[in-house]
Amino acid sequence: MNKWILKTGLWVLLCCAFEGWGQTKTWTLRECVDYALKNNISIKQSELDLQNGRVAKKDAIGNFLPTLNASASHSWNIGLNQNITTGLLENQTIQFTSAGLNSSVAIYNGLQNMNQLKRARLTILAAQYQLNKMQDDVALNVANSYLQILFNKENLKVQQEQLANDEKQLLRASEMVKSGMIPRGDLLDAEATVAADRQRVIAAQNTLFLSKLSLAQLLQLDDFRNFDIAEVNYEPSLSPTLAESPETIVKKALGERVELKIARTNLEAAERDLKISKGALQPSINGFYSFSTRASNQRRISNFVVDPNNPTNTIGFVPSTGEAVVAPNFIPIQGNPLPYFDQFSQFKGNSFGVQMTIPILNGFRSSNAVTRARIALERARTNEKQTSLDLERTVYTAITDAKGALQAYESAQTALNARKLAFEYAKERFNVGLSNSFELSQAQTLFTNAQSDLVRTKYDYIFKVKVVEFYFGIPIVEKL
Repeated sequence: MNKWILKTGLWVLLCCAFEGWGQTKTWTLRECVDYALKNNISIKQSELDLQNGRVAKKDAIGNFLPTLNASASHSWNIGLNQNITTGLLENQTIQFTSAGLNSSVAIYNGLQNMNQLKRARLTILAAQYQLNKMQDDVALNVANSYLQILFNKENLKVQQEQLANDEKQLLRASEMVKSGMIPRGDLLDAEATVAADRQRVIAAQNTLFLSKLSLAQLLQLDDFRNFDIAEVNYEPSLSPTLAESPETIVKKALGERVELKIARTNLEAAERDLKISKGALQPSINGFYSFSTRASNQRRISNFVVDPNNPTNTIGFVPSTGEAVVAPNFIPIQGNPLPYFDQFSQFKGNSFGVQMTIPILNGFRSSNAVTRARIALERARTNEKQTSLDLERTVYTAITDAKGALQAYESAQTALNARKLAFEYAKERFNVGLSNSFELSQAQTLFTNAQSDLVRTKYDYIFKVKVVEFYFGIPIVEKL
C-alpha cells in the first residue's frame, strides 16, 4: 500500500512538473518596458554615446595638465667616427647612450582648454538627454504594441463568439428546415455565414500572432512563439490631463520634454565651438623644461703629442694596440676617461623657458574654422526654433487626437447598444417566421462589427490619452 502511495505521489509530481514546463510566461506591461529598457539595441547605442562623452571630458581635463615624456637611446657607431667625449676621429666601434626628460605646459592658448571642457560637459548632457529620449520612445512603442495585442485578443474573442452564435443559428435553421418552417435556401445562407465567420476567426488569430511577434522583436526576444502577455482589462476613463487647457499642456511639454533640451544643449555646444575656433587666432604661451644626459663607451686615448708636421693636429696613442690617432684642432684632456656610468652625471644638462607662438598665416585654416563655427551656430539656432515648433504642433495634434478618440469611443458605445437591440429584435422576428435568415445575418454582422469598433476605439483612446499624459510628464506605465 505504501509503495502504491509513493508511486502515485511521484507520478503526480512529474505531471505537475511537465505541466509547469508547458506553461508560457505571460508578460505584464511593466515587465515588457523594463526588459526593453535593458536590452533594446538603440538604447545600448545611446549608452555608448554617453560613455564617449565622458571620455571626451577626460580629454578636456587632460589638456590642463602638463605633458611629460621620457626618451632613451643606445647606438653603435662603426667606422671612422668622432668621439664626442674626446673629439678625436677614430676608426672603431663606439657605443653611445643618451637619455632625456621633456615637459611642457600650456600657460595661455586663447582659453581653448576652458571652452573645450565646457563643451565636453555639454556633450555629456546632450548624450544623457538623447538616452532619455530613446528610453521614452522605446517605452511608448512597447505600450502601443502591448495595447495592440490586447485589442487583437478581444477582437478574436468577438469573432469567436460570433462564430459560436452563428453555429447555433445553423443548428436551429437545420431543425426549422426539417420541420418546414423555413425554406432550404435560408439554411444555405446560414452555412455560408458560418464559413465566413471561420475565415474571420483565422484572420484574427493571424493578426494576434503577428502583433505578438512585433512586440517580441521589439524586446529582442528569440523565443517569440511562446511569448504572450498578461490579459488585463483596461477600462478607459476620463483623464484629468485632458481637462487641462491645451496651452498648459504645451507649456509644460516645452519646459520638460528632452527633444527641446537636446536642441538647446546643442546650441550651447555650438556657441562653445565658436569660442574655441576664435581662440586659435590668439597667441599661445607654453612653458617647457627638458633634461638630458649621455655616456659613451670608447677606447682610452693617452700620450697626447703635437704633430711636428702640422702643429694644428694632435696625435694620441691607444695603449692596448699602440695605434696612433690624429684629431685636428683638438685640445687633449689629460688623464683617464670617466667610468661609463659616471659619465651620466658628468654630461647632464637642463633646459627650460617660455615659448610664445603667434599665428600669422596658416592657409586660412583658422579663419575658415571660425566661419564654419558661425554657420554651425546659426544652424543650431534654426534647429532649436524648429524643434520648438515641431513639439508644439505634436502636442496639439496629440490633444486633438485624444479628444477625437474619446468621441469615437462614446459613439461606438451608443452604436453597440443600438446594434444589440436590433439584433435581438431580428432574432425574435426570425424565430416567429417574420424575417428570413439573410436579414438575421445582416443584423448579427452589424452587431459584431459594432463590438469590434468598440474594442478598437477603446484601445485607441487609451493609447492616445497616454501620449498626451506622456507629453504632460506622466510616465508611460504609471496609469496602465
